[in-house]
Amino acid sequence: MLNKVVLIGPPGAGKSSIGRALAKELSMPFTDTDSEIEKITQKKISEIFVDEGESAFRKIEVEVVEKILAEISGVIALGGGAPINLQIKNILEKVDFPVIFIDVSISQAATRIGFNKDRPLLLINPRQQWMNLMSERRPIYEHLATDIVSSDSHKPAEVAKIISEKLASKI
Repeated sequence: MLNKVVLIGPPGAGKSSIGRALAKELSMPFTDTDSEIEKITQKKISEIFVDEGESAFRKIEVEVVEKILAEISGVIALGGGAPINLQIKNILEKVDFPVIFIDVSISQAATRIGFNKDRPLLLINPRQQWMNLMSERRPIYEHLATDIVSSDSHKPAEVAKIISEKLASKI
């Protein structure tokens, strides 16, 4: 019985929207690690980056993600940079539940997130920054993924349906 599915991917892939739709599709709870970090710290992630720096954010992220992966069932959407952290990457390499890489092209990501100020790593030259992030992160996402699903030109519910069908075919 499937009790956990983790979604990974870059900013703009639609992990949160797809995660909510997938949770509904699978009748499971949904957890977004970035939202949990904001609840725990009472700060927006962009504020943590600005006030305390990326390293402070990543430290909080590791604690929150480790706890969620260990204790919570359901569909879990990780922040785009979470799988890059060695501790989180090591955990994801050993799990027995599906890890789905939600892939997206830069043209679709740009449309979705508009490279806004709430994406702290995309503030300066956002298109170039996103491409740099993806060139660094793509091999890690692909390595960790049990499946890859593109969200390009699909609504979140459509991607959720594709994922649930892939999961059902493996049970």
